[in-house]
Amino acid sequence: MWFLFALLSAVFAALTSILAKVGIDGVNSNLATAIRTMVVVVMAWGMVFLTHTQSGISEISKKSWLFLILSGLATGASWLCYYRALQIGEASKVVPVDKLSVLITLVLAFVFLHESFTMKSMIGCVLIGAGTLLMVL
Repeated sequence: MWFLFALLSAVFAALTSILAKVGIDGVNSNLATAIRTMVVVVMAWGMVFLTHTQSGISEISKKSWLFLILSGLATGASWLCYYRALQIGEASKVVPVDKLSVLITLVLAFVFLHESFTMKSMIGCVLIGAGTLLMVL
Protein backbone atom coordinates (compact mmCIF):
# COMPACT_ATOMS: atom_id res chain seq x y z
CA MET A 1 0.00 0.00 0.00
CA TRP A 2 2.91 2.36 0.72
CA PHE A 3 4.02 2.04 -2.91
CA LEU A 4 0.65 3.21 -4.21
CA PHE A 5 0.75 6.30 -1.99
CA ALA A 6 4.37 6.97 -2.97
CA LEU A 7 3.46 6.68 -6.65
CA LEU A 8 0.49 9.01 -6.20
CA SER A 9 2.80 11.42 -4.40
CA ALA A 10 5.11 11.43 -7.43
CA VAL A 11 2.20 12.06 -9.80
CA PHE A 12 0.88 14.92 -7.68
CA ALA A 13 4.40 16.36 -7.30
CA ALA A 14 4.75 16.34 -11.08
CA LEU A 15 1.41 18.10 -11.44
CA THR A 16 2.49 20.57 -8.76
CA SER A 17 5.55 21.54 -10.78
CA ILE A 18 3.66 22.08 -14.01
CA LEU A 19 0.72 23.88 -12.41
CA ALA A 20 3.06 26.06 -10.34
CA LYS A 21 5.19 27.01 -13.35
CA VAL A 22 2.07 28.26 -15.15
CA GLY A 23 0.56 29.89 -12.04
CA ILE A 24 3.69 31.67 -10.87
CA ASP A 25 3.97 33.73 -14.06
CA GLY A 26 3.94 37.38 -12.99
CA VAL A 27 3.56 36.51 -9.28
CA ASN A 28 6.21 37.02 -6.61
CA SER A 29 7.57 33.58 -5.68
CA ASN A 30 7.18 34.20 -1.93
CA LEU A 31 3.54 35.23 -2.40
CA ALA A 32 2.93 32.18 -4.58
CA THR A 33 4.45 29.95 -1.90
CA ALA A 34 2.22 31.54 0.75
CA ILE A 35 -0.90 30.95 -1.36
CA ARG A 36 0.11 27.33 -1.98
CA THR A 37 0.80 26.88 1.73
CA MET A 38 -2.65 28.15 2.70
CA VAL A 39 -4.24 25.61 0.36
CA VAL A 40 -2.11 22.83 1.87
CA VAL A 41 -3.02 23.94 5.42
CA VAL A 42 -6.75 23.86 4.62
CA MET A 43 -6.43 20.43 2.98
CA ALA A 44 -4.36 18.97 5.83
CA TRP A 45 -6.70 20.20 8.59
CA GLY A 46 -9.67 19.12 6.49
CA MET A 47 -8.27 15.57 6.47
CA VAL A 48 -7.66 15.71 10.23
CA PHE A 49 -11.29 16.64 10.90
CA LEU A 50 -12.65 14.32 8.20
CA THR A 51 -10.86 11.36 9.83
CA HIS A 52 -11.67 12.55 13.37
CA THR A 53 -8.03 12.47 14.48
CA GLN A 54 -7.87 15.97 16.01
CA SER A 55 -8.05 14.51 19.52
CA GLY A 56 -4.55 13.07 19.03
CA ILE A 57 -2.97 16.53 19.37
CA SER A 58 -2.79 16.26 23.16
CA GLU A 59 -0.94 12.94 22.90
CA ILE A 60 1.97 14.28 20.83
CA SER A 61 5.26 14.19 22.77
CA LYS A 62 7.57 17.20 23.11
CA LYS A 63 10.16 15.41 20.99
CA SER A 64 7.62 14.83 18.23
CA TRP A 65 6.50 18.48 18.42
CA LEU A 66 10.10 19.63 18.07
CA PHE A 67 10.85 17.44 15.08
CA LEU A 68 7.53 18.16 13.37
CA ILE A 69 8.19 21.89 13.74
CA LEU A 70 11.72 21.49 12.38
CA SER A 71 10.31 19.45 9.51
CA GLY A 72 7.81 22.22 8.82
CA LEU A 73 10.59 24.80 8.75
CA ALA A 74 12.57 22.63 6.34
CA THR A 75 9.47 22.21 4.17
CA GLY A 76 8.89 25.96 4.14
CA ALA A 77 12.51 26.66 3.18
CA SER A 78 12.32 24.00 0.48
CA TRP A 79 9.11 25.44 -0.99
CA LEU A 80 10.43 29.01 -0.95
CA CYS A 81 13.60 27.94 -2.75
CA TYR A 82 11.69 25.67 -5.14
CA TYR A 83 9.21 28.35 -6.20
CA ARG A 84 11.99 30.89 -6.72
CA ALA A 85 13.97 28.40 -8.80
CA LEU A 86 10.85 27.49 -10.76
CA GLN A 87 10.09 31.15 -11.39
CA ILE A 88 13.51 31.93 -12.85
CA GLY A 89 14.37 28.54 -14.36
CA GLU A 90 12.89 25.94 -16.64
CA ALA A 91 10.68 23.34 -14.95
CA SER A 92 12.45 20.59 -16.89
CA LYS A 93 15.73 21.60 -15.24
CA VAL A 94 14.53 22.72 -11.79
CA VAL A 95 12.59 19.53 -11.03
CA PRO A 96 15.47 17.08 -11.61
CA VAL A 97 17.74 19.13 -9.34
CA ASP A 98 14.98 19.24 -6.72
CA LYS A 99 14.74 15.45 -6.92
CA LEU A 100 18.35 15.19 -5.75
CA SER A 101 16.53 15.19 -2.42
CA VAL A 102 16.18 11.44 -2.97
CA LEU A 103 19.95 11.03 -3.00
CA ILE A 104 20.42 13.38 -0.04
CA THR A 105 17.68 11.58 1.91
CA LEU A 106 19.38 8.21 1.39
CA VAL A 107 22.66 9.57 2.74
CA LEU A 108 20.99 11.32 5.71
CA ALA A 109 18.92 8.20 6.50
CA PHE A 110 22.14 6.19 6.60
CA VAL A 111 23.98 8.70 8.81
CA PHE A 112 21.23 9.74 11.22
CA LEU A 113 18.65 6.93 11.14
CA HIS A 114 21.17 4.11 10.70
CA GLU A 115 19.23 2.69 7.77
CA SER A 116 21.07 0.25 5.57
CA PHE A 117 23.05 1.57 2.63
CA THR A 118 23.40 -1.31 0.21
CA MET A 119 25.14 -1.69 -3.11
CA LYS A 120 21.71 -1.24 -4.70
CA SER A 121 21.28 2.06 -2.81
CA MET A 122 24.74 3.18 -3.88
CA ILE A 123 24.04 2.39 -7.55
CA GLY A 124 20.70 4.19 -7.30
CA CYS A 125 22.38 7.29 -5.85
CA VAL A 126 24.98 7.30 -8.61
CA LEU A 127 22.31 6.90 -11.28
CA ILE A 128 20.14 9.67 -9.80
CA GLY A 129 23.15 11.99 -9.63
CA ALA A 130 24.26 11.14 -13.16
CA GLY A 131 20.73 11.45 -14.51
CA THR A 132 20.33 14.86 -12.91
CA LEU A 133 23.59 16.05 -14.43
CA LEU A 134 22.54 14.80 -17.86
CA MET A 135 19.22 16.59 -17.64
CA VAL A 136 20.52 19.98 -16.50
CA LEU A 137 23.71 20.32 -18.52
